[in-house]
Amino acid sequence: MKQITRRFLIAATAGLFLSAGLPALADVGKPVEIRLGVPGAGVGGKPKVGYSFVASAHLRGVLEEEFKKDGIKVKWIFFPGAGPALNEALANGKVDFGAGHGDLPAIVGRSTGLKTKLLFVAGRFGPVYFTVPADSSAKSLTDLKGKTISVFKGTNAQLILGRLLRKYGFTEKDFRIISQDTYSAQTSLATGDIDGTITSPWTLESRGVAKRIIEIRKDPNLNGPLSFWVTEDFEKKYPGVVQRVVTTLIKQDEWSSREANRDAQYKLWAQSGTPYLDYKKDWADADLKDRNSPYWDDYAINSLKKSVQQSIDFKLIRRPVTVDNWIEPKYLNTALKELHLENFWPRFDVNGNKVAGTGTGK
Repeated sequence: MKQITRRFLIAATAGLFLSAGLPALADVGKPVEIRLGVPGAGVGGKPKVGYSFVASAHLRGVLEEEFKKDGIKVKWIFFPGAGPALNEALANGKVDFGAGHGDLPAIVGRSTGLKTKLLFVAGRFGPVYFTVPADSSAKSLTDLKGKTISVFKGTNAQLILGRLLRKYGFTEKDFRIISQDTYSAQTSLATGDIDGTITSPWTLESRGVAKRIIEIRKDPNLNGPLSFWVTEDFEKKYPGVVQRVVTTLIKQDEWSSREANRDAQYKLWAQSGTPYLDYKKDWADADLKDRNSPYWDDYAINSLKKSVQQSIDFKLIRRPVTVDNWIEPKYLNTALKELHLENFWPRFDVNGNKVAGTGTGK
């Protein structure tokens, strides 16, 4: 009888919380493992990448340390097929989190019915380079009209290329565009099998096989924000685990955003096979707090909405995607409050300008 009464009281108490509109924070048990899908891999398929604070979290083992006491395994899954391959894994129930998804593949997944919640921005404001073979006579995109350009279709690079071409008054129809992954495109540059592509030029230039004809360090209209998401199913079952994942990664973001750790982070990222010097040159003039700001602020939200519209305009998706109900900010807000980082990173307006008075935390 006492056991029945106790169960009744627990159920009644839970009902009172739900009827009061308070969030249900308790997890339904605990997961055996946490599976994080990474849209990319290192050189030669190496299971390590660089370029973001989420990558640094993997390389430093911070999530593994957080969940070790619970006996929960943290599994990082790397997809050389990038964003499209991560979408396929998501569709097949193989991942719980997406660690740095580009705007286009995330939008494509959402438009086809894949159910995720965007938790925070995993990177923004990266540089864009257009690279051609070293012996090319091209000095601008005008010189490449009608020639072969490579892009990894289905990834955020496809949207970046579309925006870049329009910035200079062209469309995809002005060129012969083929699809190649990053490393295949770099090989094709070296062999002269393509006439140009968007890729980091530093290693290629040091080998004397390619050169830049366009270098844009910061254009908020070119490079959309990367997202970190959780599946709706995992979030419903384990909101407490989701909170711990987010809090741990935001703590890592703080480490990654401090100038004292810049060089150490480049060395971590170099474990991916991409040389230390490449990261140093790519990030040479970057404000770490700017690039690592995790907020879905006015800029990030507006940028994602523009990406949705561009995906429609470029006929990359058939169904529109609503952004506002896709973003779930409560886990980030809780993490920032818990870590006392509410004003550590800047926020940006719709045009990508820093909002005055933000990002002043020490």
